Amino acid sequence: MIVQKFGGTSVKDANMIKIVSNIIKSNVKNEPKVVVSALEGVTDYLKNLANIAFFSNDYKEVKIAMDNLKERHLKVINELQVEDNILEKDFAELENVLKGIFYLKELNQKILDKVMSFGEIFSAKIVAEYLNRIGIKSKAYMAYDIGFITDSNFGNAEILDEAEYKIREAFKYIHEDVSVITGYIAKNKKNEITTLGRGGSDYTATILGAALNVEEIQIWTDVDGIMTADPKIVKNARSIDEVSYQEASELAFFGAKVLHPKTILPVIKKNIPIKIMNTYNLSFKGTKILNETANYRGPKSIACKKEISVINVYNPNMFLTHGFLFELFKIFEDLKIPVDLVSTSEVNISITVDKIYQLEEVIEELKKIGYIDIKSKMSSISLVGEGIAGLPGIASRVFSTLGDRINIEMISAGASKISLSFVVKQCDLIESVNLLHNEFFGE
Repeated sequence: MIVQKFGGTSVKDANMIKIVSNIIKSNVKNEPKVVVSALEGVTDYLKNLANIAFFSNDYKEVKIAMDNLKERHLKVINELQVEDNILEKDFAELENVLKGIFYLKELNQKILDKVMSFGEIFSAKIVAEYLNRIGIKSKAYMAYDIGFITDSNFGNAEILDEAEYKIREAFKYIHEDVSVITGYIAKNKKNEITTLGRGGSDYTATILGAALNVEEIQIWTDVDGIMTADPKIVKNARSIDEVSYQEASELAFFGAKVLHPKTILPVIKKNIPIKIMNTYNLSFKGTKILNETANYRGPKSIACKKEISVINVYNPNMFLTHGFLFELFKIFEDLKIPVDLVSTSEVNISITVDKIYQLEEVIEELKKIGYIDIKSKMSSISLVGEGIAGLPGIASRVFSTLGDRINIEMISAGASKISLSFVVKQCDLIESVNLLHNEFFGE
């Protein structure tokens, strides 16, 4: 038994769904459980659709945007030559939600999760219907109907421990050749729809794989696995044959887009391998993510976050003061804002936060405990690989490579044995990553 997860670019149109279906068909003997994302761009479109309904004073604008969404999916359905009414009830339900937003002028994260869930629902039903058309007995399942239960942190919900048992129990009664499951979405104990955060379909796949104790989890995407750098930044970036769970987790956390940061957690205890595959390059053998890899020690990849903020908290009274750090990090915890990098001195703490988080409230709270300086439009760069911390000369190679051309604004080292991270201005990111890639991975 295997899990195969297909991202939005892999199911973006009828032609790609045909390719995906052939991949699934060739693996039927392995009892694939298939997880799908929404068609490429649809999740963002749904979020925008909800905002149109909330802000618009003319329902015609909502209707036009809704019709465009319908038209895109119906085009795919017609090109696949499957029943054109398979999404009729879902379209009607989405339209009712949008009417509620429009007339009541109410939009919060819970309602937004409901709206954004439809992308995966549409996708799963289309893929399952096409599989049936080509002779593979299939059925679409909403993840929340087969045991995916979460807390109520709408927009970034966390799977509850009891989900594993519920998923196993649900699959005792599922007998199709291929079950197609919605990624990204779940429900809380109040039966309200939640979402797992952007990229959460990867997380869905590994939760499912761990619950069913599968032999392998395949994540199908649009690049050749995990690479030595983002190929959009470094043209000669190359694929990596295998990385460890820990390396993959660090790369995801520090900005590599191939995986959702939480993806690795469910499979570690079960020691289930993950393989990153390319739907657009079927000859690519994939990158394997394993518990242990070959004994190579040193840098394997460069990850980056393109836009972050650096918050400097200065307080001369914090020197040898008990409880200051606890007080500072509790502010971030209470406001549910994760911290990426940390660097400290006797009287100053530097913290980086991703651009997706609003900082106004956290800044007001931090002002109560120190002087605040914020640097925006910054980027973080992380060199990742087993044993980096124990290899002499890595840091000096980094800093000598960047030399006096690039100013390093912040350094974070020592917290992890497999990564070295630092911050540069956003305008220096591309040059910095290319210089480092040439130093560590150049021919």
